[in-house]
Amino acid sequence: MRSFKNFVFILSLYLLQGAGASLIELNNNGYENIVIAIDPALQEDDKLIQHIKDMVSEASNYLYGATEKRFYFKGVSILIPETWQTKPDYEKPKLETYKNADIVIDVPNPPGNDAPRTDQFGQCGDKGERIHLTPDIILGKKLKEYGPQGKILVHEWAHFRWGVFEEYNEDEPFYLSNGNNVPVKCSAGITGTNKVNACSGGSCSIRNCRKDLQTGKLNKGCKFIPNEIQTEKASIMFMQSINSVVEFCTEKNHNKDAPNAHNQKCNLRSTWEVIQDSEDYKKSTPMTAAQPPKPTFSLKQIRERILVLVLDKSGSMAGGDRLNRLRQASKLFLLQIIEKGSWAGMVTFDSSATIQSDLIQIETDAQRNTLITKLPAVAGGGTSICSGLRTAFTVIKKKFSTDGSEIVLLTDGEDNKISTCFDEVKQSGAIIHTVALGPSADPGLEKLAEMTGGVKTTATDNAQNNGLIDAFSALSSGNGAITQRSIQLVSKGATVKNGEWMNGTVIVDSTIGNDTLFLVTWTAQQPQIFLLDPSGKTYNTFSVDANSKMAHLQIPNTAKVGIWTYSLKSSAQTLTLTVTSRAANPTVPPITVDSKMNKDTSSFPSPMIVYAEVRQGSLPIIGANVTALIESADGTTVTLELLDNGAGADASKNDGVYSRYFTAYKTNGRYSLKVIALGGTNTQRSRPQVNGALYIPGWVENGEIKMNPPKPDFISDLQGKQVCFSRTSSGGSFVVNNIPSGSIPDVFPPCQITDLKAQMDGNHINLTWTAPGDDYDNGRAEQYIIKMSKNILDLRDKFDDALQVNTSDLVPEKANSQEFFIFEPKDINPVNGTNIYIAIQAVDKANLKSNISNIAQVSVFIPPEETPCAGNNIFKIVLKWLGELQLTIPKESTNKETSISTDFVREV
Repeated sequence: MRSFKNFVFILSLYLLQGAGASLIELNNNGYENIVIAIDPALQEDDKLIQHIKDMVSEASNYLYGATEKRFYFKGVSILIPETWQTKPDYEKPKLETYKNADIVIDVPNPPGNDAPRTDQFGQCGDKGERIHLTPDIILGKKLKEYGPQGKILVHEWAHFRWGVFEEYNEDEPFYLSNGNNVPVKCSAGITGTNKVNACSGGSCSIRNCRKDLQTGKLNKGCKFIPNEIQTEKASIMFMQSINSVVEFCTEKNHNKDAPNAHNQKCNLRSTWEVIQDSEDYKKSTPMTAAQPPKPTFSLKQIRERILVLVLDKSGSMAGGDRLNRLRQASKLFLLQIIEKGSWAGMVTFDSSATIQSDLIQIETDAQRNTLITKLPAVAGGGTSICSGLRTAFTVIKKKFSTDGSEIVLLTDGEDNKISTCFDEVKQSGAIIHTVALGPSADPGLEKLAEMTGGVKTTATDNAQNNGLIDAFSALSSGNGAITQRSIQLVSKGATVKNGEWMNGTVIVDSTIGNDTLFLVTWTAQQPQIFLLDPSGKTYNTFSVDANSKMAHLQIPNTAKVGIWTYSLKSSAQTLTLTVTSRAANPTVPPITVDSKMNKDTSSFPSPMIVYAEVRQGSLPIIGANVTALIESADGTTVTLELLDNGAGADASKNDGVYSRYFTAYKTNGRYSLKVIALGGTNTQRSRPQVNGALYIPGWVENGEIKMNPPKPDFISDLQGKQVCFSRTSSGGSFVVNNIPSGSIPDVFPPCQITDLKAQMDGNHINLTWTAPGDDYDNGRAEQYIIKMSKNILDLRDKFDDALQVNTSDLVPEKANSQEFFIFEPKDINPVNGTNIYIAIQAVDKANLKSNISNIAQVSVFIPPEETPCAGNNIFKIVLKWLGELQLTIPKESTNKETSISTDFVREV
């Protein structure tokens, strides 16, 4: 047997360094295997497909020029919904699925929300998740608001591929610099005017912007209106919609003072500098041709799901109740997870493989039960993974091509010949999902999943954690509408003493409820099961499988909305409860939770980040309680509260993505991730947070301001609507290696502060930020170092030499608390119009220092002195005149005349 150390080494070699299932490859400057998926909810429209092709072709030329002839779009697959009419030129997909699509053409949600956006979970330079565009963008119906489709796609591609951020700021479109109000823009050469478009009662009027006399800032509602005709070439990440803009900002023309997301997250570097640091840039050289080759397109239509279970029944499966747990998890998958209309088959293997069932189409419970009877009951023999896979290919080929088919491979053993079928797997076009059971499952499993775009999961022998059932619950179809997929509501386990109870509740919200199933498992004797719906009705007709030690109950029709209560009374043993459901309405997207780690593998002491995305369609769900359970290979579980606070590991506040650093490593090997999300009194839907192209409020055309319709604001439709729900999500598996034996040293510094804000208040500066921890965003830092400067680059590049603020009375709060600090910048001798830049560094008890924070800035503004004498004299004269006027007007006219006089006073 291979040593454990060798196991970890081989496993780490097999895994990719980055997470995510994108199939994109950069080949000779061209991006290949780009997947664009059309939402199944969209009505069939041939024009949409042609416009997608036109957009990509236009974008390819634009990208080629913007990147100095380094990159272009080479090969694109367009996924056509299964519900659309079949055509001869529509191919069958291979590894392309909706789940791994790079660009999704979405139904606007809410209706009218056409803002292009890119989901970005990570920090500067990290690749994004996916790009979202709507049909109106593709069809060119939003040219005035967002610009040409091809230029929009390049803007989003920079987010998605290179991890850059916006160079505008919709919340604060202006900032004070040297006493002047300056638009947040890049580059500074973009010209335009500042106006307010005041709308009321269906009509709008354009007004001049006004300045707040106390702060010097422009009042809310003022916007920068660009000139239609420009000569400036940068920047694409500010306003790609301007005709002259064809470049990214570079170090030479980047506006480092602008308080935008890109400066905040990317340490004042220009977008081009970030792109130059990317892997793409480093492994490419400029081409010489004036234009890039034209993109090629493949049209691929989604078909029915074809899946074969390949299950290990070798001798090692007899230990640790593994074979029975395999039966429990597989039964749940066949009963509930695999969708109606799918084709399913089964192969078992030990030292050789046996076909247990050829492919049968699942239309009724009869087909599901037929497959369940084929599950293995006896374990014995060796382990030949390749035999199982080759036999599965044979099963599929009896009816279909293996392209786009799926195999779920479960094993607990090692096979030193697993690599002999890697080439066959890659050529098959099949997707391999892997379930590694126990600590000795072959490290080649991850390679099989990685090379085919499959899901990687793992489960320990700790039955209480319900890991094997969670792994199978994560294997819903990567295609089709989200309303058709099984959603896991609850996954819980407990080891109880004789006569103890396992009690709890399940929230069934209005977005789910169809096809709801309760599943109970046990390890010794059947427990007493009590289930009550929200009205108090008792359900006790569970279907019991005594041999597999499990019972399940299918709720008829749509489960009642509200809180369901369960109680299990048992002898001393381990119990688990799993609840799954589907969408209540095919036209209303359910609340979903998708979880993942930022990497598939990590080498100590590099930290990892947990992400959980909570949404209803495109709407973020904010204010939820989200918890990650991370189980190591030895069965130990670490619990982490995930946060959507825009600090530490979390990239953006209130975007529905909850994040946290994970550093509590226990042992080398595989880890599994499970996330539990609960909605309650503080939970609500929010408007989509956009990392995407800027909505242009209007244009200055030949000296005349022509406003676009006001940008739709959906927040009023969402505010105050409480969302109660429960969800559980499996985030797959990851691997950690190089963890030292014995006690782990303190090698983790505080995380970087990324949300530092500064504001002038008289002669003082008020600072706010989110507290980091002793180890990234956990624990409590020891002290803060605050520095300031009049030169932003000096502060960034020579932080240690900058003026230090006295922080002797500043004691750090616990990680993720809000910090407040006020100081007077005496040492900098501020005068009116002085720019002051501030940054913070956190230090822990081991004297490890965080990276320098984002740089906050203030511009000293001294309000103009009033002239009380002149003002008072004018006011007295007006009052005296009004008083005399009051004496001469008729009594019945007093109210009207007084109103006119009051208006006159206010205007004066």
